Amino acid sequence: MAERERRVSVVERNGVWGFFFLLAYIGAAIYFISHSDGTFGAVVLGLLQAIVWPVYLIYHALGSLGV
Repeated sequence: MAERERRVSVVERNGVWGFFFLLAYIGAAIYFISHSDGTFGAVVLGLLQAIVWPVYLIYHALGSLGV
């Protein structure tokens, strides 16, 4: 006889956080690009900085705390 079919239900509950991080990335990209000189290299650098902006935040926060 045929094997029984199993159904697996996967519930993803991280949709709100994904949307929050998307908005944070877009905001950071707008910020870094608006502070660039507008050349292609500066815009690409601004997009890369928007990806890692939390690293800048933590680095400067720890630096101001003297750690």
